[in-house]
Amino acid sequence: MIRYGHIAWRAAAVAAFAGTAALAVTLTRAPARPQAALSSKVTCSSSGLQAWLGLGSGSATGTTTGGTVNEGAQGTYYTLEFTNVSHRTCRLYGYPEVSAYATVAGTQGTDTQETAAQDAAGQSAGGQIGAVAIPDTSVRPQPVTLQPGATAHAVLRIASTGSTKPSACAQVMAQEIRVIPPGQGLSRAGATVFDVRIPVCAARGHTSLSVQPVLARPGVPGRAMP
Repeated sequence: MIRYGHIAWRAAAVAAFAGTAALAVTLTRAPARPQAALSSKVTCSSSGLQAWLGLGSGSATGTTTGGTVNEGAQGTYYTLEFTNVSHRTCRLYGYPEVSAYATVAGTQGTDTQETAAQDAAGQSAGGQIGAVAIPDTSVRPQPVTLQPGATAHAVLRIASTGSTKPSACAQVMAQEIRVIPPGQGLSRAGATVFDVRIPVCAARGHTSLSVQPVLARPGVPGRAMP
């Protein structure tokens, strides 16, 4: 009886070892996930993106002529372009952070009335004007996968100040807009600065900027890079 028990115990051990070996072979032969599939879920970093300002699409009542975006009654529209200049596929999702900045005090072209309007609004020359662009929720965000060299875009709207009373608006001329791609967290190191000259409201409670989420493909037809 003891002899047969030894044989049964050895047979069970051999079967268990064979099962473990078969499982190991199965695991080692499991197909690896493609690197592209893994990297496509990685958020594009600002260091791997080149942001540039497109010509825009005009407005509901405005036009785009001669490479200039004209202001209509609904405001002025620009396209914010984001090109993946890295060597890996990455993803963008959501709304860029966009803010307007005033001219630096003492620089050429500074208007004393503009400076007075900034002071009345409690803002120093060279500082941010108003709030960060509000998200345009009429367009639903969708994940955008950017392969190396591919471009995505977002539409920036700057509301017209013509229909607002100057005293209520405290209109100033913004000299810069600063753009941060979506998904960068609290970091501000990757902001891209564009030189512009656009009228915006500096008074508290007025929002001059709104931005749509990042969408696939360039906003400027036929162009992938500036």
